[in-house]
Amino acid sequence: MSLRATRLDLAGTRDFTLPGAGEARRSAIASATTRWLGEVYTEAVGERRGLALAAVGSLGRGDSGPLSDLDLVLVHDGRSHRAQEIAVLADRLWYPVWDAGLRLDHSVRTAGECRSVARDDLTAAVGLLDMQLLAGDADLVAGIRATTAHDWRGDARRRLPQLIEATQARHARHGEIAQSQEPDLKEGRGGLRDMTVLTALTQAWLTDRDRGRVDEAYGRLLDVRDAIHLTTGRGRDRLHREDCDAVAALLGLSDSDELLTEVADAARAVAWSLDAAGRRAGQSQRARTLRVGPRRPAMAPLGYGFFRHDGEAVLGSAQQVGSDPELPLRAAVVAARHRLPLAPRTLTNLAGSPDIATPWPAATLRQLTDLLAVGPELVPTWEGLDQVGLVQRWIPEWSAVRSRPQRNAVHRHTVDRHLLETVVEAARLSRDVQRPDLLLVAALLHDIGKVAGSRDHSAEGAEITARILERLGMPADDAGTVVLLVREHLTLMDAATRRDLEDPATIHAVVDVVGGDLQTFELLRALTVADSRAAGPKAWTDWRAGLLATLTDKVRAELAGAPVTSVEHAVPGIPTAASEALGTGHPFVAVEAADPGWTVLVYDRDRHGLFADTAGVLAAHGLTVRSARLATLDGIAADTWVVESPGGDAPEARRIAASLHRLAAGDRSALGAFARRRAVRSAVASTAGPTRAFVIPSGSDDATVLEVRTEDRPGLLHDLGVCLAQQGLGVRSAHIATHAGQTLDTFYVTLPTGAPLSPAKTAQVLSALIDACDDPAG
Repeated sequence: MSLRATRLDLAGTRDFTLPGAGEARRSAIASATTRWLGEVYTEAVGERRGLALAAVGSLGRGDSGPLSDLDLVLVHDGRSHRAQEIAVLADRLWYPVWDAGLRLDHSVRTAGECRSVARDDLTAAVGLLDMQLLAGDADLVAGIRATTAHDWRGDARRRLPQLIEATQARHARHGEIAQSQEPDLKEGRGGLRDMTVLTALTQAWLTDRDRGRVDEAYGRLLDVRDAIHLTTGRGRDRLHREDCDAVAALLGLSDSDELLTEVADAARAVAWSLDAAGRRAGQSQRARTLRVGPRRPAMAPLGYGFFRHDGEAVLGSAQQVGSDPELPLRAAVVAARHRLPLAPRTLTNLAGSPDIATPWPAATLRQLTDLLAVGPELVPTWEGLDQVGLVQRWIPEWSAVRSRPQRNAVHRHTVDRHLLETVVEAARLSRDVQRPDLLLVAALLHDIGKVAGSRDHSAEGAEITARILERLGMPADDAGTVVLLVREHLTLMDAATRRDLEDPATIHAVVDVVGGDLQTFELLRALTVADSRAAGPKAWTDWRAGLLATLTDKVRAELAGAPVTSVEHAVPGIPTAASEALGTGHPFVAVEAADPGWTVLVYDRDRHGLFADTAGVLAAHGLTVRSARLATLDGIAADTWVVESPGGDAPEARRIAASLHRLAAGDRSALGAFARRRAVRSAVASTAGPTRAFVIPSGSDDATVLEVRTEDRPGLLHDLGVCLAQQGLGVRSAHIATHAGQTLDTFYVTLPTGAPLSPAKTAQVLSALIDACDDPAG
């Protein structure tokens, strides 16, 4: 029996479905191959000093598959044997391997040539790190291994960037295994080659790697490769669509979807581990370059107890973890906004945080929507949370769609990745809607019903979403809107592409779906666009986009007559303590605990620029405004501000009141800290598009109602207030809200005479407001 037949026989000696079968099978194949090659060497070469047969590649690593090729090196010391004699001995070695029907990559080198090749060829260097003796002079092979490893460590500064660049180029060529329906298990991102790179990084003494889950993932990828060999009779590494069913059956899996899910899960674990190891290696290399001994860590504060350190976001003290269930979400928001990955150790610590109370507090849900609003940085940040199990703790239903393939030529991603990509696209549309937080949550969950056995994923997804939102503590009205969006997320595109858009019945059907509410329709339209864009170019064509635009115009026209709901509110009575303070010429400020943060109540005599001054004082005190309601009663401003403090300190009512008093007297020093704080902005540029400012027709009979939608930032409200003051306008009342990092600010403004603005003045003010949002320095 040939060695090829022996290896195939060994591959079938143990059931693929038994625990540890794959590792034992590969070990048996490696042992049989090594033993046979030793016999070939003895017969061809005999006992000769200064000569040895070694293996690199899969046999060198000990993970040969049933039909893996052999990568052999005949090494010699360059002194004991003549070149002609070496050539003859090499032929005696290679021909029996070829006769056995095995694929062979072979070379003959001296120890010095091995060292030279390793210096000049990155791929060869990585391969030689795995060199294993098969037969012959053990000291010769040991010396080559030691020299190669020594050179690899000593030249790590030059080799590390080369290795990372080569790895990234390979990923670009072969794609991401987790997102491919025909993955290349060897060369793709998260594949077998990446494990070789990961090992090379550790052998350079630049990093360590986790030994548990990533090794298990590596073993699973090897199992799938072995099954491909046996079912196809070919030693290939790509899992083709037509082979999936046979491979799945051999591995004891229910179907090809389960197979692809397991492959994606394993590849994601390998890719994430390699990314983390690459960062560790870079940090270690920078530390070596300084050559100044132990470094004091350079820690730049990011807020909420997190710091920037060596290109990662790290937790200042692990003691915070045990008492704050919201900390992982807050960490994710901080890291993503600064384009930083969370350090693996920090993620591991965060995974030990307590469970969030059910239903979630409002502050925690807000943190989730803030995370969803960060744009493309959501994808890697979410992956880190997912890898340590936090996502599944928050949304157990996520496990059913995690890494799940989509058998649809339109889709380019797994279900869970498509959901994240839809959120990213939805964030770009957040200024098209009044409630971007609801849009983002709907985007995250719109395909949550694509579970095994589902017949109507929209209907099933709506039921699952309702249960999730109840746990997340979303108010009933908001939850109802999100459930509707999930249930109807295919409705608009179906109507646009399959119904007659000239038929009034088509338009009326859409109006009925959204309950005659324009804002609900805008949310559904934005979700439809985001879903289509995320699916890929086959789902979002010019033709489909044009039809949806036509449908949108007709539905908007139908809903144009819907009544406008005023956001003005009744002004509460002025407390006695406030009246007494105002009687002495001082403002009155009170602070109450709220969820989230604090409520700051401000009573002051109404004056030109009061809104801007109050917003500036709050910003100067390091407070973030989440919402506000501003009103005026008989010349007294009665304002309610809901704020948060990144540092965790409660607002000081006396200091805020004193600052407002100095500002009213013309002393602007109270805003000294404001200029410094406003410079601290998110490192992630907004993907939501340009600022939008417009007038709400018929919003009020005796004031002009302006709405501004833009990215929230430190000092934004102050800039808007200054703008309105410079335009000579009075702010009769205002409704300030922040949803998912985007502000929705509504102002009821009048001229100094108390009259509404003229059309020309309105256009001038809107332009000035946009400039104030986009260019605060101007």
